[in-house]
Amino acid sequence: MEKIEEQFANLNIVKRSSETKEPTYLLGIDTSKAVQAEKENLVAVLCSNGSIRIYDKERLYILREFSGYPGLLNGVKFANSCDSVYSSCTDGTVKCWDARLASEKPVQLFKGYPSNIFISFDINCNDHVICAGTEKVDDDALLVFWDARINSQDLSTTKDPLGAYSETHSDDVTQVCFHPNNPNMVVSGSTDGLVNVFDISVDNEEDALVTTCNSVSSVSCVGWSGKDYKQIYCMTHDEGFCWWDLNHLDTDEPITCLNIQDVREVVNLKEGILDYLIGGLYHEKMDKLFVVGGTNTGIIHLMSCSISGLIHVTSLHGGHAATVRSFSWNMQDDSMLTGGEDAQLLLWKPGAIGKTFTKKDSMKIASSVSQRVRVHSNDSYKRRKKQ
Repeated sequence: MEKIEEQFANLNIVKRSSETKEPTYLLGIDTSKAVQAEKENLVAVLCSNGSIRIYDKERLYILREFSGYPGLLNGVKFANSCDSVYSSCTDGTVKCWDARLASEKPVQLFKGYPSNIFISFDINCNDHVICAGTEKVDDDALLVFWDARINSQDLSTTKDPLGAYSETHSDDVTQVCFHPNNPNMVVSGSTDGLVNVFDISVDNEEDALVTTCNSVSSVSCVGWSGKDYKQIYCMTHDEGFCWWDLNHLDTDEPITCLNIQDVREVVNLKEGILDYLIGGLYHEKMDKLFVVGGTNTGIIHLMSCSISGLIHVTSLHGGHAATVRSFSWNMQDDSMLTGGEDAQLLLWKPGAIGKTFTKKDSMKIASSVSQRVRVHSNDSYKRRKKQ
């Protein structure tokens, strides 16, 4: 633990993003995975105005911006093998842009079924399959799948779904997350409280369902952890945390490692308070799961996860001036990007000389943004009748 504590405590801010004409909350972050010589690393950020901004990672300059107009974008993810960036959209599509081109038009459009409103998605590790989760409309809450591969015979930019799962969630599908190494495994979370694990190589939905875990609350975040990523975890919209071990599915051992209804009430911080959870971070080198949370004043808390509970490791001060909504950890150089409601994107690096910056004041943004804060709400978008 001492080594871990030292590594995280060593993080210092080396760069802040440049000012933007339209300040927005930064809701999601992903970094390009394609390594290309003499080319800048790219960062994609989901903004509360429903757009995606592309930044140069080292300088944190905005290079370009993509819009889902007339819909709002939800989630942001780079492909694993190239600099394509994806986002699901409330207009019933998943959009794909080339992050290195200034074109406002998506290079690929994945169309859903009539009345679909997508609020979550992911692409699998070999970039072959996209899965997106819908809001519940009438009695339907779907997981919709597409083939993401580009067929040289078919130059059409629009693709129809391969199919959908419709029986396993009864409310908005707020989270979809593919396994980091196995392209056939995907976990989904919903406001119905269920976290479902699927093997999509199996023909039908009933048989594809590997297991169902119940968080007993609306799911805000899901992820994979553990050796060979045989564990899953979730966070809830009321700051609960659950952790399950799929290695025990075929044994008499219980699969639940940890179930905390409200982390704020049980975690023992060395300093300050915990207001909310941001997400999880599985550190491969240390084989350790960490939970990231924060305060409304912008302090970031890092906690390690064990079967005995969550243990406070360290806190990061002096960065944000308001709620931190997103982060992205780079396993190669142990750097971290964070984004928040102060419209700031920060780059943290270990052992770097901390630069002195003026903290930005907390932003006051119009109520239209507040409606984006809880995208899982049943009433957050106007219902559409099936056609």
